[in-house]
Amino acid sequence: MPTPTPTPAGLPETLRASGYRLTPQRQMVLDAVEELGQGTPEEISERIHQTSPGVNITTVYRALELLEQLGLVRHRHFGHGAPMYHASDYDTLHSVCHRCGQVAVIPGKLLEPVARWLADERGFVLDTGHIALAGLCTKCAAEPPPD
Repeated sequence: MPTPTPTPAGLPETLRASGYRLTPQRQMVLDAVEELGQGTPEEISERIHQTSPGVNITTVYRALELLEQLGLVRHRHFGHGAPMYHASDYDTLHSVCHRCGQVAVIPGKLLEPVARWLADERGFVLDTGHIALAGLCTKCAAEPPPD
């Protein structure tokens, strides 16, 4: 099934336009992602369990997969950890420390000049939704390298 563009009206209309129905679990997963700003499937599941302990992690994973297919959420990988899901309009980047794993939020607009250059010079459309910049945080950069 082709991926539709999410409608401004929200989840129910986007699901129906794609032949799916709105379930309470799908709504809870989307609500949890929006409330957290971003989170791993486990963090999203924990948020849902605060009000609905009967929703299992498999349901959360399936809902996230569908919501991503519909363009309502996206995910990013930071190193070897679990993916972090966020609303598709969450315009931020992240820096990830190689040594301690600290993740910091960076405004997405900082990559606009790079995205423009890629588009103008190469015809390449940058997908910032999966970008994480790797390096060393301030603390780790100040410490001597491990032996």
